[in-house]
Amino acid sequence: MISQIVRANPYGWVIVAMTFLILGLVLTARSSLGLMIPQWEAEFGWDRTFLSSGGAIMLVVIGTLAPAAGLLIDRMGSRIVYVVALIVVGIAMAATATMREAWQFIWIFCVVAGIGFSAISAPMIATTIALYFDDHRGIATGIATSGATGGVMLLMPALAIGVETIGWRASYVVMGLACVGLAVLTRIMIKREGGPHRGKQSTPSRLAASLGTILSGRTFWLLFAGFVICGFTTVGAIRVHLLPYAAACGFPPVESATAFGVLAVFSMMGMIGYGWLADRYHRPMLLAGIYFLRAFTFILLMYAGSDISLLFIFAVLFGIFDFSTFPVVASIVASHLGLRTMGLTMGLLFAGHSLGGAAGSFMGGWMFDLFQRYDWMWIASFAVSLLAALFSILIRENRDDGVAAVEPAPA
Repeated sequence: MISQIVRANPYGWVIVAMTFLILGLVLTARSSLGLMIPQWEAEFGWDRTFLSSGGAIMLVVIGTLAPAAGLLIDRMGSRIVYVVALIVVGIAMAATATMREAWQFIWIFCVVAGIGFSAISAPMIATTIALYFDDHRGIATGIATSGATGGVMLLMPALAIGVETIGWRASYVVMGLACVGLAVLTRIMIKREGGPHRGKQSTPSRLAASLGTILSGRTFWLLFAGFVICGFTTVGAIRVHLLPYAAACGFPPVESATAFGVLAVFSMMGMIGYGWLADRYHRPMLLAGIYFLRAFTFILLMYAGSDISLLFIFAVLFGIFDFSTFPVVASIVASHLGLRTMGLTMGLLFAGHSLGGAAGSFMGGWMFDLFQRYDWMWIASFAVSLLAALFSILIRENRDDGVAAVEPAPA
């Protein structure tokens, strides 16, 4: 069964492997802020509100530029976009290793690295995979986008060990060099996409027509509202604040980073599993179920502060419902809104995801400084996750082929 699937589209699975690696390395670099917050608090005397605000600025940069990155993938292909983004991230990570002042943190790590992060994300990877797969798109998307967690699973504990042994500055230099090296491999391995799914050359009128069509339907707005909440509860609440929460509870850094890695393992399993399910079952109800079950993991997290074993249980459960939204949403976008403008659509959705993450990043730091605890952050995450489940139930299922959808009329 598996060998038949691979033989049917061998180069497509090469793309899956490459995008898994790209996403894993870049998401580890982006998620390293959570690991670094206690380090930078101690070394520089920066408070958690400032560092969380920096994370929010980074996510605003990502959200602002994500639609443009998606449009570039539609028009120019993934290869050039990913190569440039990896080089930008690599330079920014190496430069961050030299920082001494607060403004350097904001401009180098949050703004410059944020520019690179905007072009490499699970929604962008899902767009690339959709261009290479007509059959088995859900499972291929699930495997490729699981790099967002599979890479973190391997690299975040390694980064934590590096911070404790060679220091955070040297660790960031190594990560920067790895990004540049992967950019070279990406240039060699990924070909420029072509074929019937590639969008026509952009003109202002055609772009306006595409935007008008995308934004006119309720499916986009229901997905967008859910994705804002998804970003708030994953990137903002957990990716930024889980490790600082563990540190505030007195848990050791390596054990806490290992729990983060466990979360990544089960997140990878969830993405692959829900990608498989998205090929077979009612996708809006799958999406609603993800948000609904994710909500209740935040109740467990409130009780994890006194027992590290509960933190690991949370990591398992939250991981399953963490980034599993991405293959389901990508599948809905492909069939409801079309492949020719999928990069732009996913970029717009990811903008909402990033802005929600920015709000969660800032709110978590602000609430901690205000109350010296995270309980209210977890309660807020519980409530909005239930709201996202409601939005998803309102999406209508549609299995029609979306290849020709959202093709604007000639100007």
